[in-house]
Amino acid sequence: MTEFWKEHSRDATVEEMMLDSRAKELTQHELPEILSVLPCLAGSRVLELGAVRRYTSHLLTKAKHVTAVDFMESFVEKNRKDNGHHKNATFIQADVTKLEVPQNSVDVIFSNWLLMYLSDEELKSILEKMLGWLRPGGFLFFRESCNHHSGDSKRDFNPTCYRTDAQYSHLASTVEAEGPEGGQKFGFNIVLKKKVQAYIEMKKNPNQVCWLLEKVTRTSNTQDGFTTFQQFLDNQQYTSRGILRYEKIFGAGYVSTGGPSTTKEFVDMLNLKPGQKVLDVGCGIGGGDFYMAKSFGVEVLGLDLSNNMVDIAMERAAAEKLPTVQFEVADATKRMFPEGSFDVIYSRDTILHIDDKLALFKRFHSWLKPGGQLLISDYCCGEKPWTPVFEVYVKQRGYILYTTSQYGKFLEEAGFCNVQAEDRTAQFIQVIETELQKAEAIKDEFTEEFSEEDYFAIVNGWKEKLGRSRNGDQRWGLFYATRD
Repeated sequence: MTEFWKEHSRDATVEEMMLDSRAKELTQHELPEILSVLPCLAGSRVLELGAVRRYTSHLLTKAKHVTAVDFMESFVEKNRKDNGHHKNATFIQADVTKLEVPQNSVDVIFSNWLLMYLSDEELKSILEKMLGWLRPGGFLFFRESCNHHSGDSKRDFNPTCYRTDAQYSHLASTVEAEGPEGGQKFGFNIVLKKKVQAYIEMKKNPNQVCWLLEKVTRTSNTQDGFTTFQQFLDNQQYTSRGILRYEKIFGAGYVSTGGPSTTKEFVDMLNLKPGQKVLDVGCGIGGGDFYMAKSFGVEVLGLDLSNNMVDIAMERAAAEKLPTVQFEVADATKRMFPEGSFDVIYSRDTILHIDDKLALFKRFHSWLKPGGQLLISDYCCGEKPWTPVFEVYVKQRGYILYTTSQYGKFLEEAGFCNVQAEDRTAQFIQVIETELQKAEAIKDEFTEEFSEEDYFAIVNGWKEKLGRSRNGDQRWGLFYATRD
């Protein structure tokens, strides 16, 4: 961090942000959005880096203790003046790249507009340090300007590194640090990555992005050698090319069984009303979300753990010009929403990846309003023992499968009422047969757009799926339930 930057640029730009009336209006919308993605701060020790008074004051009302750090002495003094009456606050003037913090002493690190002022080397170093400062299970929140300059005014000097959000995500998910006793390694899992909606709505600026990461133990048995499950999804199961070739068969916007036909059939069961809020868990590239918003006037938040899926969904959202549809890269097992946030939770062929389904369903139950509806389609299985071929398939894909009836019992145990658990395997078989016929009809077009190898990868995969379904190993379930 250059001395010139310390003395001039950041001081000028932040003061500009604080004094500008438009910025104050923006802050009124932005601040609650940023705070809403943070983990529960009750009883936690928070380290705020690049401390800005407007966030410090809110963090102090919730956390056990906040240490607010900034390299600008004037900002530290202003922060101390405004928030020094809190007994649970410490104010430090320091260069964050040289900051020393005891290992495993922090529950949450909060960083706003800081990492973009670090070099690549400094960024990697500070992320490694943060891993050490955080206790296992602790969280790092950071928010940055990505891709290019976001403001209205030109500057003669701008030291900002406008990285892409993919660059931040890659580095954050691959950086590692050893535990204090050595041997054990820790890394970050991405809980959430989202664009700051206030900037999109008020400034037409999609380049403000925030992340919530959790410090976790790195294990040696991660899926197929990838550091995180998310990397496995993006680099093997759902590569950008793989997603688009699925879409070619399923239909524009879809990567799940039946595409628009099953989407219409299942969504129509919900009797959606204008203005209702829908959460789509495992949204894919957004086809179902656009359908719900256009046809019923609902607001939809789509979550997917795959960066590739959400990137494509966001491109489509921009083309669709539907402000009522938003997307996040998020882990549904870690994401937090206030109780009663949604009228409907919808999920298509996604929960097969999640181990503790009961815990997830309890979260769904909490997130729904009283009378809210849950609709899920998902891969299921027949009674064990399975054939050896199916055992290998499930292990290779990292699926955690249950019978349709077991799935329904999880929903009941989670507190849901009116649980309907239907075995739709016959429909699944019919849909695959139809899609195989479609694939054969467009073979020349498909191979020209992709390749013959891609074509047979799709066709042979679905033929194998037909075999597994016909012999009873692989099943397909449809589940409906309500929160009483």
